[in-house]
Amino acid sequence: MLTAVAIPQVSVLELNGHLNAANAGELQSRLTEAVASSTHESVLVDMENVDSLDSAGLMALVSALTLAQKLNRRFSLCGVAPAIAIIFELTQLDRVFEIFENRASFEASLA
Repeated sequence: MLTAVAIPQVSVLELNGHLNAANAGELQSRLTEAVASSTHESVLVDMENVDSLDSAGLMALVSALTLAQKLNRRFSLCGVAPAIAIIFELTQLDRVFEIFENRASFEASLA
């Protein structure tokens, strides 16, 4: 469900599979830990391999974003599939989250 990858100045978390009520608690816990313990100012959540997202998974992401904002950290998403992007659009969370097409576009924003 979660893999950590190092990019200089950024903590990258790779999510995969189904983000739903069955694993939302674990997801939230791991995201919270990653955001709180990060030594970097930016956290990037790569969702390229996420198959589905329900409201519980979405709330885990919102919770991590809220924590990142409190800690003055940048919290971004990338690789969001079109079917999942619709969820962000319908909930208007696409206006709240910083969403990039892929890692390369995120890295370009760092320059």
